[in-house]
Amino acid sequence: MAAITSSPRQRAESARQRALLRPRTWSALLRAGLVLCDLLAVNAAFIGVYLQNIDAMRAAGLLLPSDPQAALRFMLLFNIAALAVFTFNGLYEMRRGSSRVDEAFKVLTAISLTTVIALMINTLLPALGAEDLPWSRDVLAWSWLSALIGCVALRVLHRQLTTWLRRRGVDTRRVLIVGAREPGLLVWKTIRRRPALGYRVQGFLSDSSPIGAMVEDLPVLGRTTQISRVVRATQADEVIIALSGRSSYDLLELINLAEDESVAIKVYPDTFQLITNNDLSIGDLSDLPLVSVKNAALDNPWNRSLKRGLDVVVASALLLVAAPLMLLIALAIRLESRGQVFFLQERVGMDVQPFWMIKFRTMRVDAERLGTWTTPNDPRVTRMGRLLRRSSLDELPQLINVLIGQMSLVGPRPEQPRWAEQFSLQIPRYMRRHKEKAGLTGWAQVNGLRGDTSIEDRTRYDLYYIENWSLLLDIKIILRTIANLLTGKQENAY
Repeated sequence: MAAITSSPRQRAESARQRALLRPRTWSALLRAGLVLCDLLAVNAAFIGVYLQNIDAMRAAGLLLPSDPQAALRFMLLFNIAALAVFTFNGLYEMRRGSSRVDEAFKVLTAISLTTVIALMINTLLPALGAEDLPWSRDVLAWSWLSALIGCVALRVLHRQLTTWLRRRGVDTRRVLIVGAREPGLLVWKTIRRRPALGYRVQGFLSDSSPIGAMVEDLPVLGRTTQISRVVRATQADEVIIALSGRSSYDLLELINLAEDESVAIKVYPDTFQLITNNDLSIGDLSDLPLVSVKNAALDNPWNRSLKRGLDVVVASALLLVAAPLMLLIALAIRLESRGQVFFLQERVGMDVQPFWMIKFRTMRVDAERLGTWTTPNDPRVTRMGRLLRRSSLDELPQLINVLIGQMSLVGPRPEQPRWAEQFSLQIPRYMRRHKEKAGLTGWAQVNGLRGDTSIEDRTRYDLYYIENWSLLLDIKIILRTIANLLTGKQENAY
């Protein structure tokens, strides 16, 4: 593995560059810039065309609203709708090497749908007690056309700016190529011809070439079985698997090893026929088609921001509402038995980082000396503690962990370090749970997998949640948790 290291000067320069550029920050800024371009184009088109045709609409007998706030209300709803439509059409995914023609068709669809929604909003405003705006067919048609041209033009400029920045080391991605034979060499040559994509290939992983050897001016950094180690050493963002003649089992094992490191994984089509599951999507690297193995949605900084926003809003509201109840619970615990009100225990969170999880104390003070794993009718649990556990009210203080960013409202339940280490050796892909924040509740918990239940089943549910995350799924889990709490349907809560 000596081939992974480079000269001290190169390492220092690379470290300084990463510290200054912060790739995720640049990616978020470029995405925000694209959003602003779209909003600027759409608003300029609709407002500009409307203002130019006010006199013509008056002459045609169309009455303008008497309330000056009517236009502002409409534009607010219109912009929210436009953002939603553009987002759901995948126009902010920032895929590298994507086709400009495909993007233009997506913009056409989004602009057309946004125009239809604008008419619907305007029609519904009177029902909401607000005045609507007069529209003529000419104004609507010219607004649609101007928005389309404006969006495409600004997106071309944004793409050119992004290309210029990537050529200068901004918004780059470190890539490893698995396979140094013909498929891998084709991928490398394609990337080398397209510096504007911003890929910085670190080297090959190969079982046929010696470690440290140079293949087409690119070093061989290790064997395919060492992929996790090489990903960590090179801080790779993306892995492209370009192997041939491997069994489907070997390929999936390799994907699982890389997936534990939370990197984007793509497979060259030469091996596409070896994979027969539904976790794939077709993408491309400029003119070289690739297959993208499904990554966790929360690897996307935009999604992480949405999830964090939900955490802060809901946790703050719940803490305010539950504050009187928490005071009563604290008093009841203190009256029943001596000792602290809160129970702090070290748990493993995101990226296997330990943190202190806060709960109301539900056991005797010396409980940890008498046992570790909680079981039904555990004699260490106090009377008040049994009530709190059945209702899950003992977990209310974890809202503090959520607010300070150690946990999320929804996610895999955190384990103690010793159990996490043991489970990681026994259960395939268990550590993938620790690529996301631990949760106060989760998909496994609302499906009855809590307490002394199968760790394998819990892991399966946790991985399903991670790989299928959406804001709607989080809201669904939160509502199910609240419903279970109110109805007393807390399975395996003891």
